[in-house]
Amino acid sequence: MELLGKSREELQALCEAIGEPRYRAGQIYEALYAQRKLSLEEMTSLPKALRERLAQETRITLPVVKQRFVSSDGAIRYLMSLPRTEEKATARAASVEAVFMPSEGRQTICISTQAGCAVDCQFCLTAQLGLIRNLTAGEILAQIMLSLNDVTTSGGCNGDPNDRQLAPQTNVVLMGQGEPLLNYDAVMKAMRIALDQRGMRITPRHVTLSTSGIVPGIERLAEEKVRPKLAISLNASCDEQRDVLMPINKKYPLRVLLDACKKFPRGSREYITFEYVLLGGVNDTPEDARRVAKLMSDLGRVKVNLIPWNPGALPYKEPSAESVSEFHRILLEKGVPAFTRYSRGRDVMAACGQLALKDADNSLLPVLR
Repeated sequence: MELLGKSREELQALCEAIGEPRYRAGQIYEALYAQRKLSLEEMTSLPKALRERLAQETRITLPVVKQRFVSSDGAIRYLMSLPRTEEKATARAASVEAVFMPSEGRQTICISTQAGCAVDCQFCLTAQLGLIRNLTAGEILAQIMLSLNDVTTSGGCNGDPNDRQLAPQTNVVLMGQGEPLLNYDAVMKAMRIALDQRGMRITPRHVTLSTSGIVPGIERLAEEKVRPKLAISLNASCDEQRDVLMPINKKYPLRVLLDACKKFPRGSREYITFEYVLLGGVNDTPEDARRVAKLMSDLGRVKVNLIPWNPGALPYKEPSAESVSEFHRILLEKGVPAFTRYSRGRDVMAACGQLALKDADNSLLPVLR
């Protein structure tokens, strides 16, 4: 039985099945998720006899960090292989990526929810992989845990052995490979553990789920009692433009998507974020900016993150600094909170839209099937 990704309730059922008291489940749960002890030998709060029995009957299967790419700006891209296990014997072997980004007072971890992606956004390198497979809840959580443990044990991002303390705030963004709402059950199982203050103890306001606009998933997410913040990958100012850039728009056009966003519940200080990748000469004109402002006008508390396109082997180009500045200015002029976000890790293919299983020599790794 695989332990990683199991909820507190599932661990309680396991303990009862092997004749152990239910409180042992809480000890396993805390050791695994709060303390990030990723082997049974490390779980010294458990009796030795129980650890030995669990070692015979259960396992903790972790992705293998194949390569670690450190950017000049401190970001780290992790290339991880997902091993097959007995429980996942029919699943495809796969690799995924996670990105650790340190900042003053906090660290942000960008994680994947699928290996590859089926949504086919035309400006994103991940789309070139297609969908390989969904990740399990354990594989999603492992990206956070391995990143934090690696930075701690390797002496921080700069390799300084005296710099082993993580920043006090951990942010998680579900913006790596894949569409989170097309792997809803596994994603939300992982998020319930991540957001549980007896689990990984990350607060909901520090976790953001980004979707291309899967409306049934947005509606389902709205019903969750505890959930990440919502971000919408917009990237176009009208249906005709979005149909080309993001074919998912043909299934969930802007009218339907924005209506779901308008109905999405928000706390008193909560915004829905709209991400807008600026493609030079494609969607970065003043007219686009005015159309985006109009789209935002009736949605309640929203903000727009402008993301200049990050280079890749695709037929697009970066926007000019002038077009970025003008787009930003128009949104503010129209009363739309807007921020320009320059991606971290561009030099190691870790930036937004660049995750495509690139190896050290910048060549595409073969997709394992």
